[in-house]
Amino acid sequence: LEGVPVNEYYGQTELNLVVANRSDWFDVRPGSMGKPLPGYEVTVLDPETREELPPGEVGEIAVRPGDERVFFREYLGRPEATTGKRTAGPDGEGDGAWFLTDDLARRDEDGYLWFESRADDVILTSGYRVGPMEVESVVLEHPDVEQVGVIGVPDETRGEHIKACVETVDGVTGDDDLRAEIRERARDRLAAYEYPREIEFVDDLPLTSSGKIRRVELREREGME
Repeated sequence: LEGVPVNEYYGQTELNLVVANRSDWFDVRPGSMGKPLPGYEVTVLDPETREELPPGEVGEIAVRPGDERVFFREYLGRPEATTGKRTAGPDGEGDGAWFLTDDLARRDEDGYLWFESRADDVILTSGYRVGPMEVESVVLEHPDVEQVGVIGVPDETRGEHIKACVETVDGVTGDDDLRAEIRERARDRLAAYEYPREIEFVDDLPLTSSGKIRRVELREREGME
């Protein structure tokens, strides 16, 4: 419907809805997840040290609800899984009070969150963490690209390098010229460690029932899962 504002929400089964783009509460920034909803503390933690990260750095979304009644208690019969989802958080207090989402994001100076990827999709290359969605969005800008899935593949020098699996639009054949165009366009828009060093043209990409790229299947094709 034209003229009707769209309000987006982010949440998980274990947490309820915790972040939103609410046009009646604050200015919506297109592409962002929005800001934390009242009653929730949301931060971005270093996945390894669990320290709070400054604005602009990518880390794992962690949530602490103000009311335990909206916070999951446990995964039934899976105590290790439950323990792995809780942390003391950035202040080191309240053991297990913060929930780890397995989602990566960055926070800007004004408190808006920007989704990057699932934690298991992150690419570790040359000492940097790269979320595939940022690379995919740049590759998708090429008019001959229909869909793209980005993964990290083993690299003796970099640990991993970035590979883009590209499905072209109908009537376009993937060749070396198109590969070079995509790569150069990405190099102009992304950092040196972010652009795809390898591009493979595929007939179709594996999708979830909701139309998202199944990167885990792309990794399986590489023999990585």
